[in-house]
Amino acid sequence: MSSDSKSTIGSLFGLLWSLVTFLYRLALVLVLVVVIGGIWFASRGPSAPHLESNLALVIYPTGELVDTLDTDPARKFFEEFAGDEPAQTSLRELIESLEAGAKDPRISVAVLKLDSLWGSGVAQMQELAAAVSTFRASGKPVYAYGPQFDQNEYLVAARSDRISMDPMGLLLLQGFGHFGNYFKDALDKLEVDVHVFRVGEYKSAVEPFERNDMSEDARLADREWLGDLWQAYGRDISQARKLPETAAHDYVLGLPKGLVDAKGDGAEFARASGLIDAVETQQEFREHVAKLVDWDEHHASFRQVHYSDYLRVVHREKSGSQSADGRKKVALIVVQGEIVDGESEPGLAGADTISELLAQAHDDEDVAAIVLRVDSPGGSVFGSERIRRELRAIQADNVPVVASMSNVAASGGYWISMDADEIWAHDTTVTGSIGIFGLWPSFSRPLEKLGIHTDGVGTTPLAGAFRGDRPLSPELATIIESQLQKGYRMFVEGVASGRDLPVEKVEEIARGRVWSGTDALRLGLVDQIGGLDQAVAAAVRLAGLEAEGYRVEEFRQEREYGFRHLLDLFGQVQVRELKSWMAPWTVLAPVDAVARSLRWIKDPRGIYSHCFCAPTPSSRGH
Repeated sequence: MSSDSKSTIGSLFGLLWSLVTFLYRLALVLVLVVVIGGIWFASRGPSAPHLESNLALVIYPTGELVDTLDTDPARKFFEEFAGDEPAQTSLRELIESLEAGAKDPRISVAVLKLDSLWGSGVAQMQELAAAVSTFRASGKPVYAYGPQFDQNEYLVAARSDRISMDPMGLLLLQGFGHFGNYFKDALDKLEVDVHVFRVGEYKSAVEPFERNDMSEDARLADREWLGDLWQAYGRDISQARKLPETAAHDYVLGLPKGLVDAKGDGAEFARASGLIDAVETQQEFREHVAKLVDWDEHHASFRQVHYSDYLRVVHREKSGSQSADGRKKVALIVVQGEIVDGESEPGLAGADTISELLAQAHDDEDVAAIVLRVDSPGGSVFGSERIRRELRAIQADNVPVVASMSNVAASGGYWISMDADEIWAHDTTVTGSIGIFGLWPSFSRPLEKLGIHTDGVGTTPLAGAFRGDRPLSPELATIIESQLQKGYRMFVEGVASGRDLPVEKVEEIARGRVWSGTDALRLGLVDQIGGLDQAVAAAVRLAGLEAEGYRVEEFRQEREYGFRHLLDLFGQVQVRELKSWMAPWTVLAPVDAVARSLRWIKDPRGIYSHCFCAPTPSSRGH
């Protein structure tokens, strides 16, 4: 072949390669344009729909019920793009939609469908149940339907005028328990030395690292507060359904035999027990609701509006008819998840982020009061103290602070609440756990088994003492213990000062012991039993505001779209695929659960005020 022919062929292949490269780059650019354009449109949010009359307001939450949404916008956009249900639902939005619907003549009935919730707390569901009762008090009915009901879902559904369940369904009430994993044998086999320091015999958060089972002190304390929660649950159900106070407990005890007698028909057993009203399919339920609001042929269901669409209409109408200018603000700041140093991220409350939000509210001349909404088992002592100091600075300028406790406000969650002018909690709130502990792991033994040895010299006994590949020295142990004692004294004295209690009394009720909201009220650890609305009303009263002369504004971390979020998202996709591939290896699930549950252990000082005290069942997998 001649050189000219080779040159021609080479030029042809070069041209083809350039064309392929150009098309590839063009496709990449188009994909990026579509993604960025989609994100931009998503950031603007969907437009509010036109609202007709005689509609059913559908309360259909999905995912985890939270006090504040903390997912990043990119992930939310791709959830919507893929048609996935939202991973989080805002409790405040559900309550706001019910309160608005109660006064709106266009809304005729509320429909509850709660089976897509997979994470919620008892106190949160109590607040949602109270909003359902408010809706009913307006004279409008509430209907609830579920293919089945778990314990927390039923707490809300019980407030309905009519509860329907699928013929294949089961009402699964279990009671409350507190179970966890204990790691001592595993740590011994790995030869990892976890040195545990604690102040308070009831401070059971460290027990998984030093025992294989629950101590008797922890068992005694847990049985008491779990009993308070179960009593409160039974009382709510009996009042809502007009049944004896032991109805829920009797149902649980009678469930095995009752199902046998009913030949496995759980729905019929629930109906016979008086806990539900009707056994029917979803289509039959739709036809029943349609008798009130008529049938929508287009959607093959009753005429309805989803609560999120309804809220967009409400917000649009409010913005068009009212101006917030001149009205004072009650700043709402949510502390959700374990408290850690640094920035917040989903499931973790960063002290840097919370302190910055408090500073923003402090600098806002229109803010007349602060409501601190707490749903946290605690975590970092230093992080908790930083948040408390910011709150104290706000109070020093005569701005009242009210704490509103959600499901859990214990250990560090109580630390940040103790100086509030008023503390409001639910009777089912888990709180207290006034204690301190420290963890210091040493990996020298497993490293030596691998043939890795650590040696060297230092100018003092503390030089190199903080290395995890060396055994814990007596000097470092003394330092940690003294820091714990100081932290515990600060905690006890802070509670005594903030709650106006004698130090001796606080020492009696501290020691790391967990209390229910009911007991916390009796002991003086909280001031009132009530939810977020009552806490806001208290802040308005303390600030001397007019009943209509204020607005509630949440100060929250602004999460922006960015390349980092997209990388996180695609990383999540890869992890999801990996988890799908590894699905048969379910033996790894406990390891994954342990790893996720210990994300908060990153305080550089190794000192924590944390409570492993979330009752179960609090969720149901789907």
